[in-house]
Amino acid sequence: MNKDNPELKTRKTRARKIVAALKKLLPKSKIALDFGDPWQLLVAVVLSAQCTDKKVNEVTPALFKKYPKLSDYLRANPGEFEQDIKPTGFYRNKAKNILAAAKVVKEKFGGKIPKTMEEMLTIPGIGRKSANVILANAYDIVVGIAVDTHVIRLSQKLGLTKNKNPEKIEKDLKEIIPKKDWFDFNYRLIDYGRQYCPARVHEHAKCPLTKYAR
Repeated sequence: MNKDNPELKTRKTRARKIVAALKKLLPKSKIALDFGDPWQLLVAVVLSAQCTDKKVNEVTPALFKKYPKLSDYLRANPGEFEQDIKPTGFYRNKAKNILAAAKVVKEKFGGKIPKTMEEMLTIPGIGRKSANVILANAYDIVVGIAVDTHVIRLSQKLGLTKNKNPEKIEKDLKEIIPKKDWFDFNYRLIDYGRQYCPARVHEHAKCPLTKYAR
């Protein structure tokens, strides 16, 4: 989109106001998942798909104690591992991805979580959203904005994008939000959704950011 486009200017102005308001409203937002190292973060992120962070944090203490190192995942029994993560839902697919990811990380990346988006996307179970979360929280490498269900819903509602596709939404947001705010924007918008503007039916007129939407 041309930088002189009036619509783009309008969205940039709106985004600036929303980012500033979120900083005041939720100054200490951060990732809710518990982890001890980059590999544990990857496991927690995969488990968090279609599951609450709270539930993941209930499962991972025992999981990380039973499988403390990447090598433990390489030796894991698939059926047993499925049962270990069952409370997070979709456990068969998650187990398949996590154990396959362990093999790729070991064989392709020498046992270390890679530090580029391109390499992250070659790991089973990892898409752009997950890669953004892992790179930023494990290595302070911010190359994009993690777009989850909260970000999709609220960025549309607040007039920051008209797209529904997560990758297109991320592109729109990167265009109007300063890079220095990309990392925190995701977590503040998530907390905003949880604390002030949930997906369930409620009075949006009373939500703190509604006044900036149009």
